[in-house]
This record gives sequence, C-alpha cells and structure tokens, in this order.
Amino acid sequence: MPAPADAPPYILPMSLVIDSKVLLAAVEAHVEQFIQEEIDAAFVFHNFQHTCAVAEAATELADHYEVSEDDRLAIILAAWFHDTGYSGGWEDHEERSVINATNWLRAQGVDDEELIANVSGGIRATKMPQQPQNFLEEIVADADLSHLGDLSYWDRCGRVRQEFTLTRDMIMSDQEWIDFELAFMLNHEYHTEAARDMFGDRKSKHVKQLYKRKKALFPDQTPTNLEELEDSKKKKKKLKKLKKLIEKSEKKGDPDFKPGRGVETMYRATYRTHVNLSSIADNKANIMLSVNAIVLSVVVANLATKLDSNPHLVIPTIILVAVCLGSLFYAIQATRPKVTEGKSSMEDIKARRSNLLFFGNFYNMPIDDFHYGMMEMIRDEDFLYSSMTRDLYYLGVVLAKKYAFLRICYNIFLFGIIVAVVAFLVAIVYHNSTNPMLNQ
Repeated sequence: MPAPADAPPYILPMSLVIDSKVLLAAVEAHVEQFIQEEIDAAFVFHNFQHTCAVAEAATELADHYEVSEDDRLAIILAAWFHDTGYSGGWEDHEERSVINATNWLRAQGVDDEELIANVSGGIRATKMPQQPQNFLEEIVADADLSHLGDLSYWDRCGRVRQEFTLTRDMIMSDQEWIDFELAFMLNHEYHTEAARDMFGDRKSKHVKQLYKRKKALFPDQTPTNLEELEDSKKKKKKLKKLKKLIEKSEKKGDPDFKPGRGVETMYRATYRTHVNLSSIADNKANIMLSVNAIVLSVVVANLATKLDSNPHLVIPTIILVAVCLGSLFYAIQATRPKVTEGKSSMEDIKARRSNLLFFGNFYNMPIDDFHYGMMEMIRDEDFLYSSMTRDLYYLGVVLAKKYAFLRICYNIFLFGIIVAVVAFLVAIVYHNSTNPMLNQ
C-alpha cells in the first residue's frame, strides 16, 4: 500500500531486490510453459495471452500507486499464477493456483511466509464474485477484469463464450449471451480508483454497445435485464449510474458512428485510382526499359565493333550509352520493390497506429497477433477507416516516388537522345571537313 506522508522512506534490502528480479524474470517463462503443457486448449479465454494482459495491468496499477517493492512483487506473482489452476478444470481453480504458486516459490528458495500469503490472497481475490480483503487483493482483482474496459474486450468476450461452450456445455443464443454479458458488466465495479480511471470510460462504452446490439437483434422486446433491475432499488441505482456514463460517452462522440455510402464510395474510387496510376507508371517504366535495352544492344552489336576504324564516333557513342544507362537506372528505380520489416507490434495495434491492410506490415507477424489485429479492426470502425486512410496516404507516397523517378528517366532519355544525335552529327561533319581524302 502507499506509505503515509509522514512515514520514513521505504528501504529494500539488496538481497530482496536481487531475488525480486530473479523471480520476475523466471515466472513468465515458467507460467508460459505450464499453461502450454498443462492447460487444455479448450480454455481459449484463460490462456497465456489473458495471463500476460492481467500481469501487465497489475504492474501498471501497482506502479501507479507506488507500492513497496515486496507488495509489488506479490501483486505481479499473483497475476502470473492466478489461472494456472485451470490445469485441473475451471471449478475451484483458484485453490489449485495457490498451490502452484506456493510450490513454485518454495522451489525457488523463497521462505518469506508473508510474501506467499500475499500471493495466495491475491489469487483468491480473483474468484467470482470478487471479494478482495485488502488493497493488494483489490489491485489483482481489478487487473483480472481489466479487459472489460480494454480495447481487446470484444475479442476476449467472444473467447469467453466459446470457452463456456467447450468446457461447460453452456450453449447460449445471441440474446442469452448479451443478457449474460450485460448482467455481468452491470454487477461489476472496479475496486481501485486507478482502475476506474483507466478502464471505466471504455467499459461504459462497451455496455452501451451491448445495449445497441441487443436492440438491433430484438427491437420489439424489452430487455430482460432491465426488468430485473426494476425488481430492486440497488439495481435501479446501477441503471441510473450506467445512464450517466452513457451520456458522458455520448458527449465525447458516438462510438457507433458509421460513415455513409458516399464515404465508402470515395475510398473505393480512390483505391481504384491509385491502383490504375500505379499500373500506368509500371507500363511507362517497362517501355523505357525495353527501348533503352534495344538501343544498347544495337550499340554494342553494331557500333562498338567499328569504333577502332571510326575514332571520331567514340565520344558520341559514350554519350549515347550514358544516356541509356541513366534512363535505365531511373526506370528500374521506379519499378524496384521495397522490402519492409513485415511486422507490426502489439503495442502499435492496441494504440491503433498499425496498418494491417498492407502485406508489408504483417507478413512476418505471428498468425495469432495478425488475427487479433484484424478482429480489432473489424470491430472498431475508427480503427478500420484510420487504417484505410493511412494505406491511401502511403500508396500516394509510393506513387509520388514512382512518377518522380519516371520524370527523371524520361527527361534523361529525351534530352540525352537529342544531345547524342547532335554529337554524332557534329562528329561526322567535323570528321568529313578535316579528312583530306574525303575532300578530294
């Protein structure tokens, strides 16, 4: 917990600093291997990706409150181990997670009973319904459900539904699932102020979108969860609070805004124009490649072999060859493909900075990361249209470079050919005027 203002500064023994670094460096690799080997793949939500997200959120919350080093260590360890108990199924998995964490810590030589007790308490705090007993447990509990207010919510929500079907035989219709998810979201409250600030606004946005999906699916039905809310004053208060959050999000802009057909037509026409212009540029470059290749082959085959007997043609020939090579160079530059890194980071995807519409940005990515990014783009129209806009921009940048190289190529060929022809004429005239044999 944060130290009181009048408390002496917290000083951590050097041995514990080293142990903390060692434990935190080792726990991720251990948990990843454990989940891959011991937990059934049917748990598509409670997987290593979820565990990483919880550990990241727990670290962020702990750092926000500047908790002591040993409390921070307990929070992060609890986050890493909180779902390892799924190796024995979903029922009572928290207790198995406590056993896994305790056994691993003791195997690492940790004999700090307070640390083990704090890790165990943090793991138990994730049990539904959450009932954390102290501030450390509140942080772990909030981190466990941070996805409710995260950009990954829709992907994780779909995985929960799939996992319920695979592991609990809970097959729900769309209406049943939306009612279930709405009830869970409305009954949940973040325990810490930092979690409310970090995840609360986006969580209310997700609730609003769930309501809209329910209304779109069943426009003539009164939402069943609203009827349940009217049965008690407590639930009425939650509904009132939800309404205020929705109004607050509406002031920031409608998240479900859908651009009209005119905007989609604009994007379609602009993409088509860019593709056509790129094709035209490539055709122009191919023409210059063919013409200059023909000229060079003629020069090499016919003219170069006769320069010994016609030394006055050496300079014009050099000029002609230089013109063709310069023109070829810029024609090749206009068509030469550029090799990109082919990988977008998860940070860029979550920050909506990545453009996954161009293969050069994803061909080296793991399929799971690419799938996650595409699903986020499909669900978030702002992300989708932002990616399309960036794609158009970079297509325009590439086209500008193509046409700049082509302009240089054509200028070299046009003015170079003129200079070469003039050079040949001058050389021939000068040779004829200075050769006495020809003047007789």
